[in-house]
Amino acid sequence: MIKGLTITPPVLGRISIGKVILKDGKRLPAKDDQFTITSQVQNKDGWINHPLNEVLRKSKTDKLRQIPVRMLFNDPELNLRAEYTLFDRQTGRPLCVGDGEHCQRRTNNGVEQLPCPSPDRCPLAQGGACKPYGRLYVNLSEDDELGTFVFRTTGFNSIRTLAARLRYFAAVSGNKLSCLPLQLTLRGKSTTQSYRTPIYFVDLTLREGVTLKEAVSNAQTIDNELIEHGFDQAALEAIAKQGYVNSCFEIDSEMAYEVDAFDSSDGDDQNAEGQQDNSPKPLPMHDVTSIKQGLQQSVTAVS
Repeated sequence: MIKGLTITPPVLGRISIGKVILKDGKRLPAKDDQFTITSQVQNKDGWINHPLNEVLRKSKTDKLRQIPVRMLFNDPELNLRAEYTLFDRQTGRPLCVGDGEHCQRRTNNGVEQLPCPSPDRCPLAQGGACKPYGRLYVNLSEDDELGTFVFRTTGFNSIRTLAARLRYFAAVSGNKLSCLPLQLTLRGKSTTQSYRTPIYFVDLTLREGVTLKEAVSNAQTIDNELIEHGFDQAALEAIAKQGYVNSCFEIDSEMAYEVDAFDSSDGDDQNAEGQQDNSPKPLPMHDVTSIKQGLQQSVTAVS
């Protein structure tokens, strides 16, 4: 296997809760109050919608606020990948990726492992340059049982909620997360920091009409049937783990910073402490340059 190439689940399309608008000649992200499922192909107007975007709507006028999904893995951390990430907004490449304890940072000496003090205490993260970056991989179609659609988010609300739900469902099902009938649900809330206007985040729930008791019981049955047919879930998850750690930076060329997908894929504007978390905006060139220069200068300070 080529070292340095992150092997992520095969991606068939994107799930977002945002859209792109044209303002002053620039394509900028705008928040939305519904899901949009797109392909991985763009034209001059933006991302081309995936056929499932219309199939899952009850009617052409209905907003898509629930998407039936299946998890590919039983391990929650294989389905949802999240870390603090500092991107170079000009190249789209990650400069620093950390978990609040340790980080891997690109320097003139290559990729170095350093302490990660979290964005509020890191000199490189001032001005909102470093944000939590989450990727949730879900399966939407039985036509390709190993293919996924990815939901990218920089919102604390979505990342925190999805992480909790995945762990809870894995626990109550006896680690049969991949066998549960789940759905992505769009939720809204208002806070003082949002000036009472609604902000939207993504939740993970059981599908409508399914009780937790039924879901857990059916998950055990499905798991037994898969084992009888020779399906090796443990081997699948072992291979997935190897793919994730095959690169120093888990974000490869397809997962690089994209304004369309990254900024607009979550309507969150609140972090865990209730502080305003505005969507990241393209940095002017001098800001990018200062960040690059600060990479070397901050190594000693952070250490």
